[in-house]
Amino acid sequence: MKWLDTPPIWLVGFILIAWAQARWAAFRFSFGGAWADLLGGLCVGAGLLLMVLALMELRRHRTTPIPHRTASALVTSGIFSRSRNPIYLGDALILTGLILRFDAVLSLPLIPIFVWLLERRFVLPEEDTLRRTFRADFARYERKTRRWL
Repeated sequence: MKWLDTPPIWLVGFILIAWAQARWAAFRFSFGGAWADLLGGLCVGAGLLLMVLALMELRRHRTTPIPHRTASALVTSGIFSRSRNPIYLGDALILTGLILRFDAVLSLPLIPIFVWLLERRFVLPEEDTLRRTFRADFARYERKTRRWL
């Protein structure tokens, strides 16, 4: 059951909630047109790009992208020089984009809830592990690079 507690599973769950809200409980609220589709597509594309760049960088350093596993290297280069959590940021962008695409106005509060959940379930425990494993290097990285943007 541990595999169920992963960010992609949470993301799919939140996406399904947004889709269901748009389908069965829209209540005539709408973002209003093509601009939402365009912005939604850009958000999904940006989220996927962030994830691919992060996974490539993790692979280059031969460390794991899987949450709750101890990293074999502290990756601070590439996209990780801009954000300490580019994959989770990508997840949030994908959720935002799909909410826009689905025209799920009432699902907008899901975005901060999802980010909060990611931070509590994954980001904070991972950062604690990195802090214990890479001590001074992580302290420097933490001072230099923001958690999200």
